[in-house]
Amino acid sequence: MKAAAFEIFGGPEVLRLMSLPMPAVGPRSVLVAVRAAGVQPFDAAVRAGWTPPGYSGGFPRIPGNEFAGVVEAVGAGVDWEVGAEVLGFSLLNSYATHIVVPAGDVTAKPAGVPWEVAGALTAAVQTAEIAVDHLRPAAGETLLIHGAAGAVGTAAVQIALWRGATVIGTAQPANHDYLRSLGALPVAYGPGLSDRVRALAPGGVSAALDGAGGEALEVSLSLVADRGRVLTLVEHGKAGSLGVMVTQGTRTAERLGRYAGLYAKGELRFLIRRTYGLEEAAQAHREIETGHGRGKLALVI
Repeated sequence: MKAAAFEIFGGPEVLRLMSLPMPAVGPRSVLVAVRAAGVQPFDAAVRAGWTPPGYSGGFPRIPGNEFAGVVEAVGAGVDWEVGAEVLGFSLLNSYATHIVVPAGDVTAKPAGVPWEVAGALTAAVQTAEIAVDHLRPAAGETLLIHGAAGAVGTAAVQIALWRGATVIGTAQPANHDYLRSLGALPVAYGPGLSDRVRALAPGGVSAALDGAGGEALEVSLSLVADRGRVLTLVEHGKAGSLGVMVTQGTRTAERLGRYAGLYAKGELRFLIRRTYGLEEAAQAHREIETGHGRGKLALVI
């Protein structure tokens, strides 16, 4: 198989297209011919030297923990049929033409979901729902979301609105019309952010989801009275000492299938801002590390 992989930690340039052995299919697992894989900051951290908890593999190492494709082979005890179109998740290894995962970690791809959306959906919608579940925004409350125009932010805005909350989203001014189209109240980063948020939320901010870190987390702490209703997706090292939450939960095929179905019915918006080829993975990483841009990047294979 072909894979965008690396043999040493480093910058985007360490990613290159390699020919690697085809993974073996074991019991209760499926071999998927990958059509698309999402690109996210998690992948860049893996490439730069971070090893996800529970991973014990060596080199070459293949980033990517979300994908969509076609079932090409199945192991014993598996109900999936060869040829089924699926989307799913893994710890790593998604930047490849083929991947083997447990059969329970994939779900059927609805016909109305494009490959690039299916391949990049998992991390955003699962992280967003887990985070919003932790924060418990209720009807009449105001939720502040930092990084609201990104993939997780886009999903979190919609989930919180479905639950009756008012959503204020921080983003660059170029993304403010996009946030308004989702139903959020946009606000710009920079000096005076706390005052701008207070002006939009005269009744106070009930909870905050930090997808940016740094100043965004500081502003969240200044606005939310209960630190138990502040969650950071970025500042994991500070969360314990500050008394704020991080996401704690597991991805499930049921949750992923539910959101894929919502997208297929036109009830969930999910933006793919750009796609790259597998051989362009390094270029995709350069873009993701700018920290800017709305929606999600995907590799199309």
